[in-house]
Amino acid sequence: MKRIDHLRTRAAIMRLIRSFFFERDYLDVETPIRIPAPIPEAHIDPVESEGFCLQASPEICMKQLLAEGLNRIFQIARVFRNHERGHKHLPEFTLLEWYTQGADYTDLMNDLESLVQYLAQGLGRGNTLTFQGIAMDLSSPWDRLTVEEAFEHYGSMSLGQALLTDRFDEVMGLEIEPRLGCNKPVFLYDYPWEKASLARLKPENTAVAERVEMYIAGLELANGFSELTDPAEQILRFESEHRLRTILGKKNYPMPTRFIDALHTMPSAAGIAVGLDRLVMLFCDAPTIDEVVAFVQEEL
Repeated sequence: MKRIDHLRTRAAIMRLIRSFFFERDYLDVETPIRIPAPIPEAHIDPVESEGFCLQASPEICMKQLLAEGLNRIFQIARVFRNHERGHKHLPEFTLLEWYTQGADYTDLMNDLESLVQYLAQGLGRGNTLTFQGIAMDLSSPWDRLTVEEAFEHYGSMSLGQALLTDRFDEVMGLEIEPRLGCNKPVFLYDYPWEKASLARLKPENTAVAERVEMYIAGLELANGFSELTDPAEQILRFESEHRLRTILGKKNYPMPTRFIDALHTMPSAAGIAVGLDRLVMLFCDAPTIDEVVAFVQEEL
């Protein structure tokens, strides 16, 4: 019965999300799930399907729609990532993703804060959310923390040391992330450029990229960027990801050439992906992602 109750809450959240974006004049779009070439990412392994790959995110196609003239779009999409399974991970899950022409990552932070508050109000929760015994204050403004500051406050080493010793992901995952957003949601922003292959560099500090993630109660909910629109720079970053995949012994896939070509006409924009299943976990106070989906793979 608990899962049935959670599915009702999930359906309510879906309705509220669409209302939020419709009220702000966003177009609800659908793009193909199977794509010929995924975005090269060293730590995300695609699921293959008869010569294609199942999308890990709808961003390739959504950015091409921006290049064709759409300026405010959103999508609730099924996405797939190989070898991802745990109490917070599924190999097939749901993303909410949106893109706004003329925006940057600071706009994404403001919009996401408004969205979560809108959901809380629509579900009758007010400005308080309790998740696994942690009471969260959702009222504005939410906390904002640079990655460098996060390493200073919570890490066993500095950001520079972590990058130099190739321990960035380890320190972030084990030491920093569990301590983020434990009283109030927090935006973690200004990532090292090496950790943001799709984000533009910050003009006043090109050592960092305009990437942001959002955390509530130690749970990563969202990942977004001020989008990189330089095709030459994007090729260089994709080639770097290809080299890293080779070092890790992973298969490489063809370059997403149509996406790269679209960058020539893509306007300045910002986009963000929100893990919808995890968002439902929070509002249902569910300890595992299994409780907020209709089926998991082991039940099929």
